[in-house]
Amino acid sequence: MSRADSNYDHHISIFSPQGRLYQMEYAFKAANTTSGLTGVAVRGATSCVVVTQKKVPDRLMDPTSISSVFAITPTIGALTTGLPADARAVIQRARFEASDFAYKYGYPIPVAQLARRIADIAQVYTQSASMRPLAVTTLLVGVDDGGVGPQVFKVDCAGHYLPFFGTASGTKEQEATNFLEKRVGDMKSYTPDETVRCAIMCLGSVLGSDFRGTEIEVAVVDGDEGRFGKLTEQEIEKHLEAIADSED
Repeated sequence: MSRADSNYDHHISIFSPQGRLYQMEYAFKAANTTSGLTGVAVRGATSCVVVTQKKVPDRLMDPTSISSVFAITPTIGALTTGLPADARAVIQRARFEASDFAYKYGYPIPVAQLARRIADIAQVYTQSASMRPLAVTTLLVGVDDGGVGPQVFKVDCAGHYLPFFGTASGTKEQEATNFLEKRVGDMKSYTPDETVRCAIMCLGSVLGSDFRGTEIEVAVVDGDEGRFGKLTEQEIEKHLEAIADSED
């Protein structure tokens, strides 16, 4: 940024002469790099999967208290990358919106509706100089009723949201996206196990390392009921062994 352009990054509502919002660019950079994590979401024939690293910043901390994967409702889950405190605020608001929708209308909120609501709220944070955008990228997964099937949505800190067959966020977002693009033609027919292994292979490929069950988080939404749940370390190890066997 030139010295002249630096006059336009003091408030979120000021455009530079080139039409750029520097505060938003800073927010995107923080969302992608601050946590040091990479998240992957893949949509199969009947299921959705999210995978990310599990990093414990301090050996004195209880590892079970560290997570970037959250349940919003029994059928919808989310993976966040970015500032942990901002992520907590987004998850708390998403849970409120989902609960409020179910109370008002008598049925669970669809994934697309929740993604739109989170995006609308994020967009409001870009309109006033008295606010700052939340530096979080959210990957929402769920299985909707009525034949809609599995859904994956990505919501960024500017309030932009779209559905995906496979997507990524965080430090290695572009590398993970390139990996998924090569397999997008097969994703629609993936079984739940194939969906899990594709997501794990994607994360392992972009990070260039092998994992143990304690080093990653994997969560799945599967079946007609679409219940969201995390895999145990033993279940993750079984998938890692299957991936290793297939590569031999």
